[in-house]
Parts: sequence; structure tokens; C-alpha cells
Amino acid sequence: MSTRVLALLLFVLAAAALPAAGPVFAQGSPASTNDILRAKLQADKKLIVAANMELTEDEARGFWPVYDAYQADLQKANDRILALIRAYGPIYRSESTAADEATKLIDEKLAIDQSEVERDRAYVPKLSAVLPPRKVIRYLQIEAKVRAVVRYQLADHIPLIE
Repeated sequence: MSTRVLALLLFVLAAAALPAAGPVFAQGSPASTNDILRAKLQADKKLIVAANMELTEDEARGFWPVYDAYQADLQKANDRILALIRAYGPIYRSESTAADEATKLIDEKLAIDQSEVERDRAYVPKLSAVLPPRKVIRYLQIEAKVRAVVRYQLADHIPLIE
């Protein structure tokens, strides 16, 4: 798959993620809408990964169960990120932010960042058991690109604290 096609797919994936972030500073949205959007994003992402991994049949047989486990762990991290953004909303709207509230946000942000590295490090042996090293790094690159695009779009819509 060409770089342009991957870039377009990443853009579409990120754009689709924005409605999920919208309710952060407003009142919540229906859970069924979020569930539908989450399923759509997961399916789109799987298509991006499949189109870019160039897996053999044997590699695919071993890779997809590891991919599914990785995505389940990634979803837990995404839930933490969403909770952090939701915790930020009232602090952003507040005229003054208590130091302990800001410190909690900082600690959670750093813990999320650390858990991302730990998750990737834990999955390298699992991926290496079913893929050659070049495809392991390729998969980690794809994951990093998708996360970077989604995080950029989120960051673009979350105002800086005053």
C-alpha cells in the first residue's frame, strides 16, 4: 500500500475519532453511539493494519490473535486517556485550579505514557514469536502512526489550561 493511501486512511480514522472526543466538554452522549463508533474505528484500523502488514498465511494465523490481545490492552489505555480528558474538563472550566488537582492530572498523564512503553515492550516477544523482526517493527510503526494521528486530532480540540 502506498504512503498516500496509508496517510488518507489514517486521516479518515482520526477524523472518525473526533466525535468520541466531542462530549468531553459537553454532557455525555448515548453509550450506543460510542459503541458503534468504537466498533467502526476498530474495523477501519484492522483494515489499515491488514493492508500494510503484507502477512503470509502462516504469519496471519499467528499475528491476528496477538493483534486482538494488543487491541484489548490498547482499549484499556484509551479508556484511561478518555477519563483523563474528562477529568480535565471541569478543571479547564474552573477559574482556579488547586495544585493537587493539577498534580493528579500530571501523574496520570505520565502513568499513561509509561504504560504505553511497557505495553509495547511486553508485546515485542509475542509478536516476535509469530513475525520476523522487520514485520514486528512495521506493526509497531503502524500502531504509533495511528496513535499519533488520533492524539494530534484530540490535542487540536482540547484547549490549553489557563
